[in-house]
Amino acid sequence: MRNSLPPARSVPGFLLTVAGAILFSTKAIIVKLAFGSTHVDALTLLTLRMVFALPFYAAAAFLVAGQKSSAKLTQREWLLVIGLGLCGYYLSSLFDFIGLQYISAGLERLILFLYPSFAVFINVYLFKQRITAVQKGALLLTYAGIALAYFGELRLDAGNPNFYLGSFMVFLCAITYSIYIAGSGWVIPRVGANKFTAYAMLAATGGIFVHFALAGNAQALVTSKGLWAYGLALAVVATVLPSFMLSQGLKRIGANNVAIISGIGPVSTILQAHFFLHEKIFFEQICGTALVIIVVLLIGWKRKPAEITVNAN
Repeated sequence: MRNSLPPARSVPGFLLTVAGAILFSTKAIIVKLAFGSTHVDALTLLTLRMVFALPFYAAAAFLVAGQKSSAKLTQREWLLVIGLGLCGYYLSSLFDFIGLQYISAGLERLILFLYPSFAVFINVYLFKQRITAVQKGALLLTYAGIALAYFGELRLDAGNPNFYLGSFMVFLCAITYSIYIAGSGWVIPRVGANKFTAYAMLAATGGIFVHFALAGNAQALVTSKGLWAYGLALAVVATVLPSFMLSQGLKRIGANNVAIISGIGPVSTILQAHFFLHEKIFFEQICGTALVIIVVLLIGWKRKPAEITVNAN
């Protein structure tokens, strides 16, 4: 099945994706601030994030389920939504939070942005989508910028004994998140953006709560001063709002374009990390950032939106 995206949907989709990516990029800053001031562990902070996010997604799920036009999900669709939710917002978030304990926010965001190529390749080989010449060039520029900045960070932070562990955990985050992005681009046209987001996040929240019940530190939720404020900020600013924005972006411009436009995330994180966490900005970061900005311009202001081809089987 082929969907040709009209310009009227392309511009709002681009704007929603950029805004969502920037809000998502605040997550690393908030997490690093929480780790530095409360000494909370990754699982506890992730659980608190979802405690505050749960009412929003429960309300959204209730609203979309009550709509007359809302079609019931098939068993296969339920399994896909639950599986993608667990992969994209439970496993991915857990790996990310663990990694942020050991590496800088700027480096975390750079490693995480390996996911666009993973998502594009999944779409190409599994869902038989076409990748355009513009997208190929954008990917090359994105990864040239990320590689340049990464090796610059490696030079500065190589003395960190947990540097490679943190990098590996965020790499796993990139893999699981790319599966979510690619899969959601296929599922959303069938179940709807809001329904998919609400149900996927509820599934992820259930997975996190079960994990915390089995292995978490409930005492930290009470004794860590200021922890709840960080949890609220993570839930609303860095989770609820951007997740719905990106889902709408996926609906309007397709998974490949969302994956590449979201390259603005490292730019936003690096700047925020400099001002709020006092992380250094160095020459390689500046050059890499410039390449990522070029990618955003290529995708956002191209004359004709890409044709997205989805395998209906």
